[in-house]
Formats: sequence, structure tokens, C-alpha cells
Amino acid sequence: MVSRKVEQALNAQVAKEAISSQIYLAMASWAEVQGLEGIAAFLYSHSDEERMHTLKLMHYINERGGHAVVPALPKPPAGMKNIMDVFKSILQQEIEVSADINAIVDLCLKEKDYTTHNFMQWYVAEQIEEERLARTLLDKLNLIGNDKAGLYLFDRDLMGGKGQGAKSQ
Repeated sequence: MVSRKVEQALNAQVAKEAISSQIYLAMASWAEVQGLEGIAAFLYSHSDEERMHTLKLMHYINERGGHAVVPALPKPPAGMKNIMDVFKSILQQEIEVSADINAIVDLCLKEKDYTTHNFMQWYVAEQIEEERLARTLLDKLNLIGNDKAGLYLFDRDLMGGKGQGAKSQ
């Protein structure tokens, strides 16, 4: 059984993961409208991945005797200024999620909930990868600058969510 404090923290993380999924979904729609099909595909895939993170947490809460709560979600932003802002936002989002995950891990240790601590290690490793990927993509965009041919190649590399270090579950 998870403690009440841990259950509350995990349910808060369910909401954060679901919000992340919605934000990536909004970014994907924006990119698609801009004609950036590869970036859109990457972001749609990332939205799905964040939803999988949400479901993984929900199943864990329920399996450990808690009750996962489906959160109400705020409306994500509809438009972006440019592609650089999209990827800066992604990095910031992932840094915030990492801090949230670390706080849950810390709480698990304080509550002596070693089972949940062990479960959360998957999220710790996942966040290292997510931040690395966001930084790598931002570095590439910085190299590209305002070069439209470079943006075209970047977009093409991300087609299908397979390029630039995207990973499978």
C-alpha cells in the first residue's frame, strides 16, 4: 500500500504528465499547420509517450491499493511564436517534470516507501533521456539558425518520430 502522502504526490504527477501530453499535442497541431510535418509527427509521438507515462502512474497507484484520479486539464496554448520557442518550451517542461519526479523520490524515502521508490526509478531514467533529447534538438536548432534549408532537413529528420535520438518505449 502506498501512503496517503505518496498517493497524493503520484496523483499530482498524473495530472502533470497529462498536461504535458496536451501541451505536446497543441505544439504538434501548430507545427502541422506550419507545414512542419516531421516536427509535428515527432510531437504527436511525444504526446502519446507522455500519455503512456500518465497511464503507467495510474495503473501503479491502483495496483498498490490507492485510487488514481483522472484530472481536469487546463487548455494548452494554441499557438507558438516559432520553432525555437517550441523546443525551448519542451526543455523547460522536461526540467520541471524532472524536479517533480525527484520530489516524489525524496518523499518515498522519507515515507520509507521503497516499492514506490523503486518504481519511480524508471521515471528518473526517463527524465534524463527526455532532457538530453530536448537539449540535443535545441543545439541542432541553434546550429541551423535562420537557415530554411537546415530547418527543412531538421524537419525531415524528425519525420515519423524516428530521428534525432527519438526513442521507443
